[in-house]
Amino acid sequence: MASERRRDDEDDDDVVIEHPNRKRAGSKVVRLLTVLLLLVSIFLLLVVTLGGWEYLQGGKLVQIAFIVLYVLAVVLLLRWNRGILPVVAASAIMLLIFAVVSAPGWFDRDQAGFGEPTIDADVLGLVCAILVPVQVALIIVSMLGFRQAWNVEVERRDGDRDEGDARRGRPSPAPA
Repeated sequence: MASERRRDDEDDDDVVIEHPNRKRAGSKVVRLLTVLLLLVSIFLLLVVTLGGWEYLQGGKLVQIAFIVLYVLAVVLLLRWNRGILPVVAASAIMLLIFAVVSAPGWFDRDQAGFGEPTIDADVLGLVCAILVPVQVALIIVSMLGFRQAWNVEVERRDGDRDEGDARRGRPSPAPA
């Protein structure tokens, strides 16, 4: 019985887990686009947060939460975590709504009686307006990434991999 268990443990050592959908060029491009759009969103959020800090009223904590969530999403996406993509899309929808609602408010601050934020209010309104198409693109790209099934795993034995390479006309790797 102990010898059977030892053989099973040895068989488990030969198993190689591969993620074939992560090797595709399309998956790599979608992941890169998602990360880039998240980084652009983080930058734009930082501009609005730091530039209009005194005038955000109840939105300070929300802005910081979005920034932290997007930074966490970047880290998880760099690890090929597919589960964060629906969270990214949902939060992008919420941020899209906030950006659409807040952009006119920043543009309206040019009237008498309003204080001037650190960065010109018109610039902050423009940043909020730019945030809208960025979030739309983020929603689309993250859902494309979710459809690519990055989480699919294929188990192969080391010997099976060498035989598959030989069948495809590729030389098998030299033994170590």
